[in-house]
Amino acid sequence: MIGVRSDVCMDLGNGLANGQGKHPLFSFGVISDVQYADIPDGHSFLGVPRYYRHSILVLQRAVKNWNDHKNLNFVINFGDIIDGKCPKDQSLNAVKKVASEFENFHSPVYHMIGNHCLYNLPRDNLLPLLKIPNHGDGRTHAYYDFSPTPGYRFVVLDGYDISAIGWPHDHPNRLEALKILSEKNPNSDKNSPEGLKGVDRRFVMFNGAVGNKQMEWLDNVLKDATNMKQKVIICCHVPLDPGATSKKNAFMELRPSNGPDSALRLCEGLPQRTQSSRRVFS
Repeated sequence: MIGVRSDVCMDLGNGLANGQGKHPLFSFGVISDVQYADIPDGHSFLGVPRYYRHSILVLQRAVKNWNDHKNLNFVINFGDIIDGKCPKDQSLNAVKKVASEFENFHSPVYHMIGNHCLYNLPRDNLLPLLKIPNHGDGRTHAYYDFSPTPGYRFVVLDGYDISAIGWPHDHPNRLEALKILSEKNPNSDKNSPEGLKGVDRRFVMFNGAVGNKQMEWLDNVLKDATNMKQKVIICCHVPLDPGATSKKNAFMELRPSNGPDSALRLCEGLPQRTQSSRRVFS
């Protein structure tokens, strides 16, 4: 669990008090990559051992722990609630089963989508099951924000906005992702970073990008948060900073909006602050 106090940004632990006796403004639970499937134990695509059925027991223990804590304001799930190896005729029921376990938590749960989610279900089926509010054309974009207390705002990004997975075959966002991959990754298997160096190893099919409309939305959210003197916590299934993960797991690309006040520019995965976002991130 994480508790947020007024004197510091985050405090790992039970979030009840600090050495000065100050209580947190709010506390919340975090979980990621449940990757449930009703199949025997096996290995991930990279050979990592997986305990597919057991993972839902881990989630149940987490939910019980969150409820026992009694002071958590919400939980945020960072995606991949089911595994890509889940048989596709079981995908819908598997998502429903895991989502129902989250419903046992006594306060709000905020979800985001990951690549394994999109291996199983298209966005128009997935987002309603996870109760993800969305924006954009077709109401299938999974980015949103919420404020658990007046001084803070959480921003959940859709890391697969521009992606080769999760969209219909002729969707412009899928076609744009395929274009980026064809330009940046010479391998016939676009999930392979073979031969790519450094941060270029992120140009693989299981990664994604943030499109212009989402960047414009983010810019407006950050400007509004700045005006309201809110601190902003940005969440995404795909790591934002290449230094925080292996090179192949960072954002494939974040597409900046065209305006001069674009909130965040990550042309090569390296953030640069602009006037509109400086107070939020500093």
